Amino acid sequence: MTKINYPYDLEVGDIIFTSIGNELFRQIASASLCWSNHVGMIIGHNGEDYLIAESRIPLSTTTTLSRFISRSNNNRYGIRRLATPLTTEQKLALVSQVPTRLNKLYHTGFDYDSSRQFCSKFVFELYDTALNIQVGKKETFQELLGKNPNAKLNFWKFWFIGQIPWERTTVTPASLWHHPELSLIYRSHEDIH
Repeated sequence: MTKINYPYDLEVGDIIFTSIGNELFRQIASASLCWSNHVGMIIGHNGEDYLIAESRIPLSTTTTLSRFISRSNNNRYGIRRLATPLTTEQKLALVSQVPTRLNKLYHTGFDYDSSRQFCSKFVFELYDTALNIQVGKKETFQELLGKNPNAKLNFWKFWFIGQIPWERTTVTPASLWHHPELSLIYRSHEDIH
């Protein structure tokens, strides 16, 4: 097998953003006013491709960057990195947090306080636990949906079986994408802002 050549060099800790096409994830993007609805983090390279750690349905796992991108609508993806470069020690600390978070069930109710995982919580916790750096923002559904007057509340009432958990804390891919301490490294399409 030949090594995959990307138009940039990636580093451990880089956060990869994609856009999953199913209805739930389209509604996440719409509600949070962001093109991206899924994230993962670079944890290394296997000699052929970069490796990604992610929380996905049904379990958190690792995969290759090429497989991660192939699940995105039109292979759309963006990469962001902390503006302050990570040291080797910081990168090792991030990677050391991954194994205990793998094979955890995905939380389709996006409850940050659950023992289950979801993608943005997975990446947020890696940075918070390993480096005491919060990339992204925890917020309640009230805060999240309150920022978007066009949020489809009927979808979310249906999703939560009649009652939106307004006080539930979550963290979204959008809050990571727009985090001021992350710099854009690459975007695959011009419509990614």
